[in-house]
Amino acid sequence: MLHKYDDPFIRISAMIGGDEYQKVARSLLKTEDATDEEIASSTGLRINIVRKVLYGLFGKSLITAIRVKDERKGWFVYRWRTRRDEAELFIENQKRQVMERLQQRLDFENSTQFYHCGNADCPRATFEETLGDMFKCPHCGGVMNPKNNERIKKALKKKIGIIDADMQQTF
Repeated sequence: MLHKYDDPFIRISAMIGGDEYQKVARSLLKTEDATDEEIASSTGLRINIVRKVLYGLFGKSLITAIRVKDERKGWFVYRWRTRRDEAELFIENQKRQVMERLQQRLDFENSTQFYHCGNADCPRATFEETLGDMFKCPHCGGVMNPKNNERIKKALKKKIGIIDADMQQTF
């Protein structure tokens, strides 16, 4: 169960991959430089699941590993460590990416005239698409009329404002 007081590293891990990621993240916070076998033992997860989670977290730069020789077994193993300092940076990058996508969508909404036939089951179309279909809906055959997109633009602006304000508070 994810709690609001959990460490950002645990919250991010859970958002990325759910319960398995959360268990591995908790284990990594408890034991720095743990091997995949130690993590599997502490979480009760199968070793292949633990490795999949570790590679996923490593791919997002949220953990790092050092290769050391296991003196008992004689082969090399990886010891995994969190990069907790990267957790906040990861969150900020995600927010920035979402904000960029929202801004691109808003720009598209601002620069495009949309048309719609009035049938709720049919999608709206751009002017170019509508012109190509001779102002007839390709789905139901109804007449395509200009569609006001002010509600969509207002919602996008609101979301962008919320994320922007949140990012301004962080810095």
